[in-house]
Amino acid sequence: MPESEPWEYSLYIPNDPRAVTVCRRTVRLILTMHGLIRLVDTAELLATELASNAVRHTKGPAALRLRWRGGTLRIGTWDSDPEPPEPPSKLGDMVDAEEGRGLALVSVCADVWGWQPQSRNGNRGKYVWCELAAS
Repeated sequence: MPESEPWEYSLYIPNDPRAVTVCRRTVRLILTMHGLIRLVDTAELLATELASNAVRHTKGPAALRLRWRGGTLRIGTWDSDPEPPEPPSKLGDMVDAEEGRGLALVSVCADVWGWQPQSRNGNRGKYVWCELAAS
């Protein structure tokens, strides 16, 4: 049974494509350790897409954040680009696309998603997040 106590983890990641694999494995480990096994596969996909966008479309550092509160898992990434993410295309229109499916997958797999401008240590950027309910 999943824990009812809130918790939060942050992982600071360099601008390196290998960091995405570290994020994916970290999400799996954290959720497994907290007894949230049934969320692992979807959360891993969502974290991978968000982290991949943060690393791929910016030049600076990024961070992954997982937060469990009230039966909801929030997955978010901060990156150093203050520009808003491009709205997701319809996933069905992108079946054969090699790139650009990230936020479309997030919008389909998450219960809700969004973004907000944010600053960290004096650097402007954005925070893109999504949520999964444990239901």
